[in-house]
Amino acid sequence: MNKPAVVLLGFVVAVGVVSAGGAWYTGKQLEPVLQTAVQDANKELQRSMAGVDGTVALELVSLERGVFSSTAHYRLKGQGSVFGEENPNPELLFVDHIEHGPLPISRLVTLKWLPVMATSHYELEKNATTEKWFAAAKDVSPLKGVANIGYSRSVNGNIELLPLAFKDDKSSVSFSGANMNFDSTAEGQKVKADGFMNSLKIAAVDAKGDAFEAELAGLTIASNLEKSTFGFYTGQNTVELTDSKFTFGPQKAVLTVKGFEQKDSSETKDNNLAGRVDYKIDEIGYQGKPVGSAAMALSMKNVDIPAMLALTKLYQDKMQPVQAAAAAGQPTPELQLSEAEQALAEANVNQVLAAKPHLALENLSLKTTHGESKFNLVLDLAKPSSMELPPVELGKQMVSQLDANLTLSKPMIADVSALQAQLGGVTDPQAIEQQSQMASEMVSGMAVGTQLATLVGSDVVSKLHYANNEVTFNGQKMTVEQFIGFVMAKVGAMSGAQ
Repeated sequence: MNKPAVVLLGFVVAVGVVSAGGAWYTGKQLEPVLQTAVQDANKELQRSMAGVDGTVALELVSLERGVFSSTAHYRLKGQGSVFGEENPNPELLFVDHIEHGPLPISRLVTLKWLPVMATSHYELEKNATTEKWFAAAKDVSPLKGVANIGYSRSVNGNIELLPLAFKDDKSSVSFSGANMNFDSTAEGQKVKADGFMNSLKIAAVDAKGDAFEAELAGLTIASNLEKSTFGFYTGQNTVELTDSKFTFGPQKAVLTVKGFEQKDSSETKDNNLAGRVDYKIDEIGYQGKPVGSAAMALSMKNVDIPAMLALTKLYQDKMQPVQAAAAAGQPTPELQLSEAEQALAEANVNQVLAAKPHLALENLSLKTTHGESKFNLVLDLAKPSSMELPPVELGKQMVSQLDANLTLSKPMIADVSALQAQLGGVTDPQAIEQQSQMASEMVSGMAVGTQLATLVGSDVVSKLHYANNEVTFNGQKMTVEQFIGFVMAKVGAMSGAQ
């Protein structure tokens, strides 16, 4: 045997010895790692189910340990009315074929040389809860995936949902399948994920006999999150949907949405939370006719986290028996707070207001062929001297600043009215034009005539600003009491004219 061959043989033997030793060591260490992972998962499941009449828990049922591989079985158990009357105690069973590190064969053959503690190949098992799911997937496991566990307890891998086809007398489902990749540091401190679904079609008939159909195509999701010191995740999420179509009602009305996008972000600083979410729809259609595009943006900052968590928990605790009674068809119990709970709620409301939260509807808009209407609202809150103040005085102290702006485009109103006429069966172009212009002029006439808005070009505009106990409404300054009296008088006049 020549020298290069001897060196190569020695290298192969050395790798084999190291791998076997590492695999044996990994096998010895695997069970405590899995038990810790199960405990972490149950903490997250408990947090996500808070306020719901139900629980979900994961357990490691068994672990058959070998030198180079092991097999684990898990059970995910649900209990409570949230799961419905047909199956109030669902169970999902998983089998996990685990290759021991440091160099699992499945990684070697794909040229992935970075050592890992283990590579997990898991899939859903068939039982009473999942037998219909298996049947829809042609009797193969409809959910499977791979997870690589690093020596730092980081985890990366993917989840795959297989294509499904199901149909009975009242419903049908056609699903293309979906894939998601994920990457997590130890204990899920930082998580990244991205996934894609090609299509999903659902059809059903309700109790009245009306059909409902939904078709979704081109779903993409992406997340980049980090667990905060308060236990919840902050970061960025994106959801995009290329096309969707909904058919509903006795007339089988068709609503289409193209280019849906949701982007949200959040962050914490000290005890405060800030966040923003943006929605966008490129094209809305109804009954085969274009409606327009839409957008909305919401934001907040200076939200006191400990106080909000305390208020959320109180709300969830009070709502849980209500949800349980509703699910069981029993009378809904009356919501009542004890003196201690009332004191807790008031203290935390004061704490939230003391942080001076800022809330904003930055953009709510609908754009049609000939115009665009918009609304935005900015609200700054503050802690009042007392919660026992008269309503008007309480409002003046609690709201430190408010800005609201509404712009109604007359051409946009005409576009929507024209669409409504066409859907109502009007086919004469001249009649459609006349009806749309009448609707546009009527809306603008009422708004301007009641002094609730002004006309700027082809836009009906209404502006409200409040700060320092003074209201400016469409350029006119007045006290809060005067503004309330003005609006009530105008609304009363409109009600009397109807």
